[in-house]
Amino acid sequence: MSEIINIFSETGALSQQINGFRPRREQLDMATAVEKTIKNRTALVVEAGTGTGKTFAYLAPALLVKKKTIISTGSKNLQDQLFKRDLPAIQQALNYTGKIALLKGRANYLCLERLEQVKYMGLVGDKSILVDLSKVQKWQLATKTGDLSECSTLAEDSPILPQLVSTTDSCLGTDCPHYADCYVALARKKALAADLVVVNHHLFCADMAVKESGFAELIPDAEVIIFDEAHQLPDIASHYFGQSLTSRQLFDLCKDLQIVYRTEVKDMQQLGVASDHLQKMVQDFRLLLGEGNQRGNWRDLLRQTAVQKGLEILQEKLDFTAEVVKLALGRSQTLDSIYDRLNAVKKQLTRLADTSITGYCYWYETFNRQFGLHITPLTVADKFGEQMANQKAAWIFTSATLEVGGSFQHFCHRLGIQNADQKVLQSPFNYPEQALLCVPRFLPSSNQKHTLPQLAEMLLPVIEANQGRCFMLCTSYFMMKGLAEYFRANSSLSILLQGEISKAKLLEQFIKEDHSVLVATSSFWEGVDVRGDALSLVIIDKLPFTSPDEPLLKARIEDCKLQGGEPFNDLQIPEAVIALKQGVGRLIRDVTDRGAVIICDSRLVNRPYGETFLKSLPNAKRTRDLGKVVDFLQKIKAE
Repeated sequence: MSEIINIFSETGALSQQINGFRPRREQLDMATAVEKTIKNRTALVVEAGTGTGKTFAYLAPALLVKKKTIISTGSKNLQDQLFKRDLPAIQQALNYTGKIALLKGRANYLCLERLEQVKYMGLVGDKSILVDLSKVQKWQLATKTGDLSECSTLAEDSPILPQLVSTTDSCLGTDCPHYADCYVALARKKALAADLVVVNHHLFCADMAVKESGFAELIPDAEVIIFDEAHQLPDIASHYFGQSLTSRQLFDLCKDLQIVYRTEVKDMQQLGVASDHLQKMVQDFRLLLGEGNQRGNWRDLLRQTAVQKGLEILQEKLDFTAEVVKLALGRSQTLDSIYDRLNAVKKQLTRLADTSITGYCYWYETFNRQFGLHITPLTVADKFGEQMANQKAAWIFTSATLEVGGSFQHFCHRLGIQNADQKVLQSPFNYPEQALLCVPRFLPSSNQKHTLPQLAEMLLPVIEANQGRCFMLCTSYFMMKGLAEYFRANSSLSILLQGEISKAKLLEQFIKEDHSVLVATSSFWEGVDVRGDALSLVIIDKLPFTSPDEPLLKARIEDCKLQGGEPFNDLQIPEAVIALKQGVGRLIRDVTDRGAVIICDSRLVNRPYGETFLKSLPNAKRTRDLGKVVDFLQKIKAE
């Protein structure tokens, strides 16, 4: 009997050492496939249905081989869960003695230099920020890692956070007076010395993009690379192989200039003046991009004379600021770093002014007083595929949602994955007994002003019959806010709304409070694990097609047409299927979970492509009758 088969058996190490562990055939299938891939240094793409136990299925073989391993997760939450819960359990069970490390992007770690600056210069914001600062200062006295997520009294969206972390641009590196105690440097040092490192896709792709210029630290040494929640990888990789310029980068430059002027080169008043002028121009440029939160085509916007002129003036202000800084070069390490940053921004702005280069999407986004200008490649298949070919490692991609209608073609095509072994492992859950899927009859027609109240009126009796215990997952903020308002006005249930408090607190409240309904958009469609009686009803307002006006998708659609493809079938359907599978996957998280999913979109049953969606969903019992959903939910409650 091989070691892996033994470990996963009823009398094996995992059964004996881990409370509640149950051998599963699908889990063993995956573990043996991962073991073979590591041994042969090949590639594996595996969809492991919810409940398969994929985390242990890739961790066990990875720990046994004792090779330098990188595990990349889809989110920081999953990263923490893996490092603090799953890894220690399996380490102990297998008596693993290798070194393990957790590494996040620098925006997750307290920067001691920034903390000093904040103490000296004061904070930007209201009195609540001062309260947050005292929390961080108290926590900092005890922390060993500097990972701000460990400061449990601080909200994850606290406005103080951007003021206390460094960026790649603003970091002084080895010239920083606090370098010896730097939390980022410490975490990287540990990661480089570790046998197994847990990162996230953002950090991995950032490292991969830097590797193109020969500066990567992590990837070159890895012999085993495992991606969990791999379905997120293509979009994240696109972002890192592109270029972005944000107002935050520019405001940070202005702020850092002011700090240097007030602390290190007080005789150079023109530095303060140049900084003020640049900041004013960045604010003026934001106004040229239009009101409110929006995303659009940068090429189209750049055709407007006012925007063109604004870009030219912004470039002139950057040139002028760089000339002023040049006068004081050598007097301050921070100022020398700012000069390099100004030149990098000038290059980016020149690149953004030239939208003639094909193969990229040029787009912009605005939110509140901020903006971002982006150049994103339409495909990362060449670059990612090339990295895989050059890196002689085992590459393993896994998620509960990778295949579409029985094929991995869409996922593999987007990442340039060739000659990979492919495996689909069905969930061990008994969906026909545990779950009911409903596409209701008599749905209000979409895109009409009556849709929202009619849909809310139709759904509320079902939600009330279930006494809440419901996720209402929406495809737009408009629908999310409208449904929450209606439910609050017409029901005594506790209605929780995404955005009103942090995601972690919302989930905690949802689980703790009986009879609650969580109304949310995309960030709750995946990576959320609520087991047991707290959740027995998931409602999805419509199929999660990305708006065809979304600039990046629009550009990919045009590119697909040029290459003779069919964008709706080749791009839009596969991506909507994967998103829907994620949303539906929130319901059944354990063998004892039971409940119903309602999808309020008649296209599932009256359009030919509906079959592709249905074929990709778990094989739950199906109905079109909301009355049967109520009966099913009440039967569960009674048992």
